[in-house]
Amino acid sequence: MSDRLIIFDTTLRDGEQSPGASMTREEKLRIAKQLEKLRVDVIEAGFAASSNGDFECVRAIAETIKDSTVCSLSRAFDRDISRAAEAVKNAKRPRIHTFIATSELHMREKLRMSAEQVFEQAKSAVRYARQFTDDVEFSPEDGSRSDIDFLCRVIEAVISEGARTINIADTVGYGVPELFGNLVRTLRQRVPNSDKAVWSVHCHNDLGMAVANSLAGVMAGARQVECTINGLGERAGNTSLEEIVMAVKTRRDFFKLDLGIDTTQIVPASRLVSGITGFVVQPNKAVVGANAFAHASGIHQDGVLKNRDTYEIMKAEDVGWSTNKIVLGKLSGRTAFKQRLQELGIVLESETDLNAAFVRFKDLADRKAEIFDEDLHALVSDQAVQQEAREHIALVAMSQRSETGEQPHAEVTIRVDGKEFKSESSGNGPVDATLRAIEAQVKSAAEMTLYSVNAITGGTEAQGEVTVRLTKAGRIVNGVGADPDIVVASAKAYISALNKLHDKTERVDAQRDAI
Repeated sequence: MSDRLIIFDTTLRDGEQSPGASMTREEKLRIAKQLEKLRVDVIEAGFAASSNGDFECVRAIAETIKDSTVCSLSRAFDRDISRAAEAVKNAKRPRIHTFIATSELHMREKLRMSAEQVFEQAKSAVRYARQFTDDVEFSPEDGSRSDIDFLCRVIEAVISEGARTINIADTVGYGVPELFGNLVRTLRQRVPNSDKAVWSVHCHNDLGMAVANSLAGVMAGARQVECTINGLGERAGNTSLEEIVMAVKTRRDFFKLDLGIDTTQIVPASRLVSGITGFVVQPNKAVVGANAFAHASGIHQDGVLKNRDTYEIMKAEDVGWSTNKIVLGKLSGRTAFKQRLQELGIVLESETDLNAAFVRFKDLADRKAEIFDEDLHALVSDQAVQQEAREHIALVAMSQRSETGEQPHAEVTIRVDGKEFKSESSGNGPVDATLRAIEAQVKSAAEMTLYSVNAITGGTEAQGEVTVRLTKAGRIVNGVGADPDIVVASAKAYISALNKLHDKTERVDAQRDAI
């Protein structure tokens, strides 16, 4: 049994299955590069067979990432497997991850296959995948609700065919820690060739026990945990990477396991994923929430001031929170700006990008006296979004009037395919009036299913980060905008989402199946 825990990140695959979390190729690449900086062992880049868009995403990540294994998910069909193999073939360390459901319910109702057919399909899939790579992972979907005898038979067979990782999936979050741990332990004991594979766990959070179930699996001998940044994932989400990593690191006295993770990259990864997907991190979220290291109680504050160990079991800076909050202002120069970005681990691709970011920084500094680290993260993220967007629509100018007793009114000037148009509208508030004015011109007919505002820092000068989710003809897209003026941030977010709807290369519901 190894004393090292493998961290398998599936933010780009299972995390993306959250409604509205679909990402572009460029967004996936940005997250993959951050995961590499985080030093995750395995990056599950996507489901290559699900769409041409996802295939290109997986291939691009496989060709870019050098320090992590790059993996593609595939169903237990030759076509899926060959597509996955093609996508990851240029990876320095490629992996194919194939799966098939093994619970009676899934076999009967979803697959419409007999147990014997599933058994043969599982063996055949692993055998075929081994033609392309030695690193093959197999998952019995809905494993936690599968018959134990059948599960043992399938796992023994796929290990014999060459599977080197066996991933026990709690697909619907049905597991309870004691029972799930016992399942992993029993399988390892009963499968004759269990020592020939690394055992892994993949848990969902439907009952709020994904992390607990995963750690129970680790205590039972699993040496890989499949997880996502911020616990992102369909329904209630997946096992949270940051919680697993910091639990194992903080309680090494108990788990006695080593990790290869650079924990100082956890918060930057969290912010990046949150900004791209539009899924705001709740303030009281463990490790990465805004309040994770905040102390309001006088007793707690007194204790921390005397000795931080009294109420803090982790150091904020160890997971990437900065202790240097106020860093720059309008008198700061380009050198200081560049230095602070480097200290924050923010890497811009070129001098042109740096110059553009500096111009945006000076503009922000003219409007906001104190620039916080969070502002810099938002500024660079917003710039990346604008650069990646194929600007069908651009905001040129806007104004609004709002008086007590009067209906708010907004006027906007937007550029659509290079031509400027003016539009105006009234609404229930300045934001509503502004978005109505934009919609009056573009006539997208999209339904807004989410509008949220998140203050990036404290104080009345804080930048607001707005997320807008639009749905049209089965497509779900997020737009994000940041600005000290919430109305402007809202307009940016709305236009960002409209551009994504217009962009035909934007991915749509890439995954058709899940584990």
